Amino acid sequence: MKLQTNIPLQPFQHPLGYENKMLLLGSCFAENIGDKLAYHKFQSIVNPYGILFHPLAIERVLQDAYNDENYGEETIFELDGVWKSFIAHSRLNSSTKGAIIDKLKEVQSQLKTALQEASHIFITLGTAWVYQHKDTGIAVANCHKVPQKQFVKGLLPIEEIVASLKRQCTIIQNLNPQAQITFTVSPVRHSKDGFVENTRSKAHLISAVHEVCNKENIHYFPAYELMMDELRDYRFYATDMLHPSQQAIDYIWEKFMEVYAFAKAKKTLKEVQIIQQGLTHRPFNPESKQHRQFIGKLENRMASLKKEYPHITF
Repeated sequence: MKLQTNIPLQPFQHPLGYENKMLLLGSCFAENIGDKLAYHKFQSIVNPYGILFHPLAIERVLQDAYNDENYGEETIFELDGVWKSFIAHSRLNSSTKGAIIDKLKEVQSQLKTALQEASHIFITLGTAWVYQHKDTGIAVANCHKVPQKQFVKGLLPIEEIVASLKRQCTIIQNLNPQAQITFTVSPVRHSKDGFVENTRSKAHLISAVHEVCNKENIHYFPAYELMMDELRDYRFYATDMLHPSQQAIDYIWEKFMEVYAFAKAKKTLKEVQIIQQGLTHRPFNPESKQHRQFIGKLENRMASLKKEYPHITF
């Protein structure tokens, strides 16, 4: 008896390994996968500017990195003693104007380097709803609790999303012609926009993504479909009933590795898991012979892994 619908997945033609570098941009789902990559010691950079939900926000930081943009008054502001940027997440917030400009310069440089060096670039789109700041015209990445009356809310038309995604791909390919670009659509529901409005938003994103994918070096990973069709049960959601649960994230991660990783990378990943689990082990007697032997074996494993992949540290 078959009790689940399954999304057909094919191994990626350009798989990744521990020798590759990856860049992940976009919504919080990109951060979920990024956390998994970091835990398993892959070489990855995740959202230098913080979480970016909509296509225009992602395009903006890509364009700024490409142009080596000098940040000025337009993108930064002070609110309640904290300096913020309309193009970045709140984790870049700073106590002074100079500090936030320095942070923006730093993450811009980090992003440009990652774009130039990454063999695989993953962009996760979260929403097609945007808030445009009336005074500056910026389609902001984050409203930073600025009063809503200062923004105009709108749903990006499919054609505008397609144009933005094409511009994103052009920027990436100009900096790194060999990079493999994969788009995903986040399965996280944006309930604050409204449930019907969220469905419209996801539909626009999915339609637009498929207009630009299936071209050379531009691909799609069905994270949204895995959540909606293979994990059709509230037990796979967090307590807010909107975000995937840890079990769902683990499941989609396994599918991600199934599609993208070399066989050798999967073997190395298992070795990293053994070491990570060993490092969290808490013995009853740290001075016992058995524990010293256990630590010795663990250190040998780490040394062997580091010899093959010098970037791996624990």
